[in-house]
Amino acid sequence: MDQFWSIIIGALVLTSIIVLGFTVFQVHEQQVSLLADLKYRTQILSESFKESIEPIYIAKSIESLQKILDKFTDKQRLMGLAVYDNKGNVVASSAGLSEEIVNNAKPTPVMDADSASGNFATIENSKIYEFINPMHQDDAVIGAIMVVQNADYIGSDLTNIWTTNLLRLFLQVLIFAIAAVFVLRWLIFRPILKMIKSIKAIRSGNIEQGMAGFEKHSFFKPLAEEISKISDSLSKARLAAAEEARLRMEKLDTPWTAERLKEFVKTYLKGRKIFAVSNREPYVHSHIKNEIICSVPASGMVTAVEPVMESCGGVWLAQATGDADKETADANGKIQVPPDDPKYTLKRIWISEKERKGFYAGFSNEALWPLCHNVHNRPIFRKEDWQEYRRVNGKFAQNLLQEIEKVEKPLVLVQDFHFAILPQMIKKSRPDAKIGLFWHVPWPSPEVFNICPQHKEILEGMLGADIIGFHTQQYCNNFMETVGKEIESIVDLEQFSITFKGHVTHIRPFPISVAFASGEDKKSEIKKGKEFLEKFGVKTEYIGLGVDRLDYTKGILERLKGVEFFLELYPAYKEKFTFLQIAPISREEVEKYRQFNEEVTAQTERINEKFQKNGWKPIILVKEHLSHEELNLLYRQADFCLVTPLHDGMNLVSKEFVAARNDESGVLILSQFAGASKELKGAIIINPYSAEQTASSISEALNMPSTQQHSRMKKMRQALKNYNVYRWSAEFMKAVASLD
Repeated sequence: MDQFWSIIIGALVLTSIIVLGFTVFQVHEQQVSLLADLKYRTQILSESFKESIEPIYIAKSIESLQKILDKFTDKQRLMGLAVYDNKGNVVASSAGLSEEIVNNAKPTPVMDADSASGNFATIENSKIYEFINPMHQDDAVIGAIMVVQNADYIGSDLTNIWTTNLLRLFLQVLIFAIAAVFVLRWLIFRPILKMIKSIKAIRSGNIEQGMAGFEKHSFFKPLAEEISKISDSLSKARLAAAEEARLRMEKLDTPWTAERLKEFVKTYLKGRKIFAVSNREPYVHSHIKNEIICSVPASGMVTAVEPVMESCGGVWLAQATGDADKETADANGKIQVPPDDPKYTLKRIWISEKERKGFYAGFSNEALWPLCHNVHNRPIFRKEDWQEYRRVNGKFAQNLLQEIEKVEKPLVLVQDFHFAILPQMIKKSRPDAKIGLFWHVPWPSPEVFNICPQHKEILEGMLGADIIGFHTQQYCNNFMETVGKEIESIVDLEQFSITFKGHVTHIRPFPISVAFASGEDKKSEIKKGKEFLEKFGVKTEYIGLGVDRLDYTKGILERLKGVEFFLELYPAYKEKFTFLQIAPISREEVEKYRQFNEEVTAQTERINEKFQKNGWKPIILVKEHLSHEELNLLYRQADFCLVTPLHDGMNLVSKEFVAARNDESGVLILSQFAGASKELKGAIIINPYSAEQTASSISEALNMPSTQQHSRMKKMRQALKNYNVYRWSAEFMKAVASLD
């Protein structure tokens, strides 16, 4: 599309240049012609007047001479005449000629040369042509006659040429543009859209519908034949993949893939609809440079839930956050996603700025987030924030109940701490709904959680779910203990279930993971990765990497202090080592996050100022969001990845780093307070509060033999291969669905 418009605009520019060039040439030729014609006619008039005036001048009949000159005033383009004696003095002039024209004339040089001469002049903003012709008596020059012509018409004629040609150019451009739009929209764009629709139908398995779309356009028939062959091959490949996935279903030791998950959903759920609820939407539409761009937010939750929704084709309810979300969705806020290959429905929920401030920035991120992470940041509890939190949970509950109104035994997957009280709201209206709540952040001890003034309402709301999932067994234990101390219920530690008001809720650990794809890095990707590093100014021999949101729970300040301590202990690495910290700005509406952003920036500048030398800086801070593809390039180039959260439910960055290392090299340095530390046994485990441990672990990573690197990385990659995001999705879904 952009290339087509480039061609159109290029053609218009070229046409304009040609027309303007011809216009300049035409104006020049017309000007030369008009000037030559004016000079010629003036010379003829001058000779004619000279024959009549010369005898009267010789006779010195001034009165008769004046009468003759007055007859030729303002006759068409002739402005008048003037007669001079042999000394250049004015003898007589037409009444219409101004004194400025008569007095400024220079007849003396003409008489001295005894040769007629013309000259253009500008008098009183008017262009004139003066032609002076010597008069004779017996071969002696006795005076001169001047003929004055108005030359303004030449400029007017040239202006008319410009006006006419520019108007013609405008009409040509307009007609051309209209024709181009018509051709683009009706003869090219619409058929191509239909062709794309047909290809999508074929790719989705509806081959007959797709081929019918091609048959309507004979121009695409040759292409249709080739696509038909491709679709046949695709169908065979799908059947083979489905059969392979079915066979894998029977073997627990085979790796989980997207195809195996789809087969699991078909076999186990048998067409039951799934409804997911989350604060963050999986696809965001935004206006960027006069264009609507669809992006996928960086979120472990989105990464984990997306495969489930694609496999079962359900409905995902989420808060609308993009400035183009409304115009891309229908009247009910629904849109089919993924955009290039729709598999399920995204239903966007709009909340007001007041609701967002209280629900998201307030109670979710200033109260529950620091409360659950327990990183020495005091939670802020406001009554009005809790009211907005309840209101937004109620709004989502109302929308969800509308969606499941005619669905028998719906499966509902509620995501994270934003909707702690939603399960109970749904269960009250739809007891037959099977609800799974996954808590993506840590669950603190009972003593910490009970700080929250609304802790009982939150616990009762969560117990409306049939399954509550946490990342680790420890968080499950903490939750069970919290409920046992605060809620009158039956806590069964053998079955790990809680019975509250006759309803049973099961508590299970489901350690979330990432997708895993084995294979070798291509040379082109390695080269691209090095070029990507150079984009950020990284050119040193050794490279460390950190990837986090600018969040105070991620231990970024402690990490920077560890890098500083490393350079102090091991000065040999100065100018040879660079630490690249990718840290996109997060939750700017929360004051604590704005302060943390400033602190990280100040700390980075201080350390760089301390060590920088010859253009080298030890730390490069990049506050921009990078895609998964771009992050993978960096993961594969780094000597080590430093993951130092002060408290984290799981931390998928550590798993993404391991999954990206197809070469089985590189070192993962991981905080002991991350849930992932329980699974990734090949990592160097540290206490992120200790700068000394961080510094020594960096040194250990940079000096670790390649054989040891391979051994550690292979162990971690095997763990990810055995328990990836597809297995997580299947086990969580199975746990919810099996409660019928």
